[in-house]
Amino acid sequence: MVRRAVSLVLLFTALGSAASAQQGAAPGPQAEGKRLFTQSCMVCHSKPQITAALYGPALNRQSLGGQDDVMREVIGNGTPRMPGFKYQFTPEQIASIVQYLKTVPAEAAAR
Repeated sequence: MVRRAVSLVLLFTALGSAASAQQGAAPGPQAEGKRLFTQSCMVCHSKPQITAALYGPALNRQSLGGQDDVMREVIGNGTPRMPGFKYQFTPEQIASIVQYLKTVPAEAAAR
């Protein structure tokens, strides 16, 4: 009986440690990309409300022909109308934004 109680305590302790380790885990690249997009890109590339202007094109998986390398280049170096972000974001962060954009369907971005 005591062994069973000790075993159960050890089991629940191990499960609790595993659950807290998962909660404290770093976000995946797509989650990081979504966070960075929301923080720095959304202001121009989405409409916060129906009557608001859209200053840049709506971005989605088909932007720039869906080519990852071209997306990374434009995000990093910018365009004549858009600043580059290579000094604000690391190459890994830029790649995470691209990974997030690859999850955005074209029709959802057009709304």
